[in-house]
Amino acid sequence: YTIWNFVPKNLFEQFRRIANFYFLIIFLVQLMIDTPTSPVTSGLPLFFVITVTAIKQGYEDWLRHKADNEVNGAPVFVVRSGSLVQTRSKNIRVGDIVRVAKDETFPADLVLLSSDRSDGTCHITTTSLDGETNLKTHYSVAETSVCQSVSRLEALQAVVECQQPEADLYRFVGRITVTQHGEEIVRPLGPENLLLRGARLKNTKEIFGVAVYTGMESKMALNYKCKSQKRSAVEKSMNTFLIIYLGILLFEAVLSTILKYAWQAEDKWDEPFYNHKTEQERNSSPILKFISDFLAFLVLYNFIIPISLYVTVEMQKFLGSFFIGWDLDLYHEESDQKAQVNTSDLNEELGQVEYVFTDKTGTLTENEMQFRECSINGTKYQEINGKLVPEGLTDDSPDGSTPHLVTHIHICTHKYTDTMHTQTGEELLFLKAVSLCHTVQISYDQPDCLAGGGDPFSHANGFSTNDMEYYASSPDEKALVEATKRMGVAFTSSNGATMEIKTFGKSEKYKLLHVLEFDANRRRMSVILQTPSGTVLFTKGAESAILPFTTSGEIEKTRLHVDEFALVRNTLSHTDHQNDKVQETIEALRLAGIKVWVLTGDKHETAVSVSLSCGHFHRTMNILELLQQRSDNECAEQLRRLARRIKEDHVIQHGLVVDGASLSLALREHEKLFMEVCKNCSAVLCCRMAPLQKAKVVRLLKTSPEKPITLAIGDGANDVSMIQEAHVGIGIMGKEGRQAVRNSDYAIARFKFLAKLLLVHGHFYYIRIATLVQYFFYKNVCFITPQFLYQFFCLFSQQTLYDSVYLTLYNICFTSLPILVYSLFEQLVHPHVLQNKPVLYRDISRNSLLSFRTFLYWTLLGFCHAFVFFFGSYVLMGEDTTLMGNGQMFGNWTFGTLVFTVMVITVTLKLALETHFWTWMNHFVTWGSIAFYFIFSLFYGGIIWPFLHTQDMYFVFVQLLSSGSAWFAIIIIVVTCLFPDVVKKVFYRHLQPTSTQKSQAQALSCMESLCCYQHGQSGCSRLARLLEQMTGNCQSPNHQSLLAIFRSWSNSENFYSSDRSILTLSPIDGSQC
Repeated sequence: YTIWNFVPKNLFEQFRRIANFYFLIIFLVQLMIDTPTSPVTSGLPLFFVITVTAIKQGYEDWLRHKADNEVNGAPVFVVRSGSLVQTRSKNIRVGDIVRVAKDETFPADLVLLSSDRSDGTCHITTTSLDGETNLKTHYSVAETSVCQSVSRLEALQAVVECQQPEADLYRFVGRITVTQHGEEIVRPLGPENLLLRGARLKNTKEIFGVAVYTGMESKMALNYKCKSQKRSAVEKSMNTFLIIYLGILLFEAVLSTILKYAWQAEDKWDEPFYNHKTEQERNSSPILKFISDFLAFLVLYNFIIPISLYVTVEMQKFLGSFFIGWDLDLYHEESDQKAQVNTSDLNEELGQVEYVFTDKTGTLTENEMQFRECSINGTKYQEINGKLVPEGLTDDSPDGSTPHLVTHIHICTHKYTDTMHTQTGEELLFLKAVSLCHTVQISYDQPDCLAGGGDPFSHANGFSTNDMEYYASSPDEKALVEATKRMGVAFTSSNGATMEIKTFGKSEKYKLLHVLEFDANRRRMSVILQTPSGTVLFTKGAESAILPFTTSGEIEKTRLHVDEFALVRNTLSHTDHQNDKVQETIEALRLAGIKVWVLTGDKHETAVSVSLSCGHFHRTMNILELLQQRSDNECAEQLRRLARRIKEDHVIQHGLVVDGASLSLALREHEKLFMEVCKNCSAVLCCRMAPLQKAKVVRLLKTSPEKPITLAIGDGANDVSMIQEAHVGIGIMGKEGRQAVRNSDYAIARFKFLAKLLLVHGHFYYIRIATLVQYFFYKNVCFITPQFLYQFFCLFSQQTLYDSVYLTLYNICFTSLPILVYSLFEQLVHPHVLQNKPVLYRDISRNSLLSFRTFLYWTLLGFCHAFVFFFGSYVLMGEDTTLMGNGQMFGNWTFGTLVFTVMVITVTLKLALETHFWTWMNHFVTWGSIAFYFIFSLFYGGIIWPFLHTQDMYFVFVQLLSSGSAWFAIIIIVVTCLFPDVVKKVFYRHLQPTSTQKSQAQALSCMESLCCYQHGQSGCSRLARLLEQMTGNCQSPNHQSLLAIFRSWSNSENFYSSDRSILTLSPIDGSQC
């Protein structure tokens, strides 16, 4: 939206809804022809609905617009007219030379011209683009790397030619032509020269780059999917139901029109003595008369389509979304971040999720690696308080014999003294190898690191002290170098030719001969160093790439140790910190029937290790691989092998690992076979994924024949495409910028909050809105069916049964607030029960509460109640209308008012029967709505209003209420309607209870057992319990107040026994709670 197109675009979106468009047509019909009801009866509700919806959607779009302005208005510096000029990022044009400082994000795709380094290189992180946390080195061409000042850049004459914008993050082809002294020098440009928008400058003071792709042509923007309007499954069901009701309406209108003409076939009814036709009526066209009568009946019955349904749904979604932000369980205290709702249109979709697609880096993990343990020649060591300690020993041995390399390298009095003396050299060599075999960069511009003093070998939050900060090509490298520094062997400098370390304070220099970088084929990296004693090769990598080449030492012991470590690099174990309670969250989602797919840009080994550690893959799971496929035929054959294995081992759980290249081949020709394999796997891991590939996988599941509801969750710009593609997109407020949050439907601070968001909020939102939709159709069937039945008694003369004011206010005032409050506060089961018993989520899956069977039940119930309203009143008044004590007769308006009164009371009490969670607001609006109807009717009919042309209802309501027979009829009819509902509920709850109903009974039993009385004391009345719990006068020291019990229940890990959680709800007593 813009400020200019908001009105037309919003109106277009709103009139795409069937009910809105239908009521617009009805309103126009009422304006054009003579109809039984005033145009106000349709026009006023329509205007109200359109206005409220527009305000709500306009407010949400304004919030998104405000967030976009923060990015587009970010300050940047560009070189213009020989000086640095500050402008906004949205004003950058192709060809502008942009200056970016350390830790800033690149505002456009830039070709690197120069940096503050003499070699023209810079280091960047692309975490928000591809999820990789490693440091990447980018280069400038030699002819521009010397232009390190604004004046030199102003004098630079160069032309950059490159390919058209494309989404591939890893591909760039271009050339730069530099003119020097009249000579043109041409240099090629590749991905190593391009700085992508969204990446961040690290370990470099500043760089200058020329903008080649800006705005929506940048590679990051091209990886965004065009954001489309998302519509929930409930809204689609509503549209289906509206079409069915439109069919009922047309049937009733056509039937009434036909019966009218059938009735008028007799002369005495065609032109009775009291109603002679005019000359114009006699000469009018029969076809036009038929159409006019059909339209008149259409208007008369049009309220069977509930126009106020949409506005009530909009208000429920908008107001209900605040509960997510107010939920303290979704508040992250450390970062002071609460959950936020960007789009409230999808609240109920949170209760229908079948697949969760999650990023790994920053979502399941915290982008931090930490050294844990290692194996040195068959002996396992672990780090304890900055000391390398053999397994089974501690660093605080009373005899001071701990083999801490700093203090005990020469003095050892332990009984293992001989062993320690022989291993000291190996341990030291190990630490030196780790501190030298890497491509880590050092930054010394952290002068505040030592503020306040501190241990020079300590570190905090990933920053090394001693005014040094390490920047590594991978998070594991950084963790390892920092670990050796804590243990006394510190890497201190590297200038490309030499590397320097400090071994327990003593400086040692090594000449760097060559670096063999890590690649996917070798799966290891190596450095070749010149030492005083000769040339040394240090190598590290995956154990499968190292151990086969090992010829001596404790190889088998080391292999066993490697298998025990969770994450492995050579013979070292370190861990990428999981976000809190990730494993519990994934397990809860699995119990709820939700399949979890991990889509990441990380390497295969890292991704698998994290999947195992966070519980996505189980140790007992059979891991299938679809990796490094090079052709369609090879990919198809591997897929067939995997499918056969799954069929042969159908009892075992399977997990699938697939990489980006293989996925491209699978989706190109073998999509069906690939989907068959995936659906038979309990967990799927896709690694080395480009952003658009993530979106393609989500779309593949979305468009499969089952049409499952999908949810995507991530924290970086590389996750935006899948977040926009999924039915529900959730952004994590992590360390990778705010792109995912800005483009998401919901945002939470940590992955663990996803469990409550789905299992509790999603459950509540769905049952509330499902009941709201069904109830609206029910009460409108109750409303209009008597109108249809009345036509059989008035010769289909289109006489209305109700007064026009009642027609207008029925859905707006008399019956609107109870269902709105219900849809905001209803809780079928206590939130703690829903969280601790995820299997209850399955009860509402696949849109079960809006199935055709449920819809049919509510519709037939509405017709039955309508028949009881009409014929119950007819039996009372049909034969004898002298119900007044003075013999005064009732008329048609009194009959209609009696039907309307019974109807308002019955539909309100019907909702009361459906309510499980009563608050003071429920009581207020339920009984208040009935009272308001009586008070309004007394005032409306008891006073002559001067602005009304006619007042058919004058004194009608007062007369009706003065009749004892009328009161008796109201009570009898209401009881007749609702008593079968009560019997049905009791019957089904006892004989065929659902899992939710069982949980309600168990939870109630648990609550009843939580009585704060001494052991052996008899029970007490509910009121007495409530008073004692509220005042805190509990006598027993062994029991807490209900509030405290609820708190402990919330914090309990095993409220329900985990081994029975799928099948039954375990019985519990107060002590267990």
